[in-house]
Amino acid sequence: MTEAATQKSAAENRLRDVTSALESGTLAQVRLMLNDLRPAEIAHLLESLRPSQRQAVWRLISPEINGEVLLHVNDEVRASLIEEMDTEALVAATEGLDMDDLADLMEDLPEAVISEVLRSMDEQNRRRLEAVLSYPEDSAGGLMNTDTITVRADVTLDVVLRYLRLRGELPDLTDSLYVVNRYDKFLGVLPLSTLLTSDPARTVASVMDLEVEPITADTPATEVAKIFEQRDLISAPVVDDDNRLLGRITIDDVVDVIIDEADHSLMSMAGLDEEEDMFAPVLTSSRRRAVWLGINLITAFVAAWFIGMFQETLEQVVALAVLMPVAASMGGVAGTQTLTLVIRALALGQLETRNARWLLMKEVAVGGINGLLWAAVVAIIAVAWFQDLRIGAFIAAALVIVLVAAAVAGFLIPVLLRRWGVDPALAGTVILTTVTDVVGYTSFLGLASLFIGSS
Repeated sequence: MTEAATQKSAAENRLRDVTSALESGTLAQVRLMLNDLRPAEIAHLLESLRPSQRQAVWRLISPEINGEVLLHVNDEVRASLIEEMDTEALVAATEGLDMDDLADLMEDLPEAVISEVLRSMDEQNRRRLEAVLSYPEDSAGGLMNTDTITVRADVTLDVVLRYLRLRGELPDLTDSLYVVNRYDKFLGVLPLSTLLTSDPARTVASVMDLEVEPITADTPATEVAKIFEQRDLISAPVVDDDNRLLGRITIDDVVDVIIDEADHSLMSMAGLDEEEDMFAPVLTSSRRRAVWLGINLITAFVAAWFIGMFQETLEQVVALAVLMPVAASMGGVAGTQTLTLVIRALALGQLETRNARWLLMKEVAVGGINGLLWAAVVAIIAVAWFQDLRIGAFIAAALVIVLVAAAVAGFLIPVLLRRWGVDPALAGTVILTTVTDVVGYTSFLGLASLFIGSS
């Protein structure tokens, strides 16, 4: 069994055990179970429980880790848990959090709690928090942690080592120290491995790495994730427009960005919010989904209107009504394949002007080849079924047309939506389905109407 499968099985067992304990009323047993879990595991458990069970478990969690648990649950669950906490408990939950994590949590806290938290902080930490909050949440500045260790280039490694011993501890995931000048402008990094293996008499300037490029604070979070992937980073310095060091981003924050992006892409294709509580009340979930269903209904009526244009032809040949969904369905699948490929390429920054034409022609060629292949198969089946060569020819031609059109639409729709500032993952599928339905029905019924009407 793989590690992922083992972890999934363990999570399922925890959920089953906690649910059974809650139903039997043995809260002491639940408390013992929670004590053995990490904050992220508790957060996953909370998201998997019904609202009434969730509140019961939340009251059993040690107040010392409330803040970390709140950071790991989705926004909607976090809001429901915060509603149950008083000001004193919320202020206590913020204690000990890293500055970037505190900034994420502050956005969901009531104004009274925010004021109390700020009053409880010293001036230095308050300035650090304000620095993180001044940047958008989905930017490098919003992700960064201001808890960094800086050194000057002109000191020796021995001085640095003595300073670290005096300091007593390092921030989590520290793999390098940052070298700055007297104005806090970034100069380079001093890896801990270099510090520990070099002659202590050497200066920082003689061994520091000058090739590390800092990340500007306004860099989008998705771009930060790409930088970490491409450079295999554990942490990275964040600077302002004047190259002054502001903080650092660590790999754990980047993993959160990657997970959020994956959730967003998956849920958006169904018109859902990745932060939606799976166990939200029925009316709340119904209201949210009704909007998307309404949009889809409009597009369905558009397709139905095109079918209605060929009502007389359908009345003459019943076989057309039987085979009509085939072309639209095949086009929908083929178009979705291209759409998914292009959305992924856009997200990874792999699609640009210079290679767009080549990719489009490739997808058209793939659609044409598959269209010819499956057109032959469907034509043979249609002729054998209805004993009519014309029906086989109509459906074969329609399949080639719709698969080529699906490839073109699957490519152009996400590209144009991105250019217009619309999330392709959110709107692309509905638009594509409408296009493939209309093209599939129109090509099949249009060809049939043309030839049957003239005969």
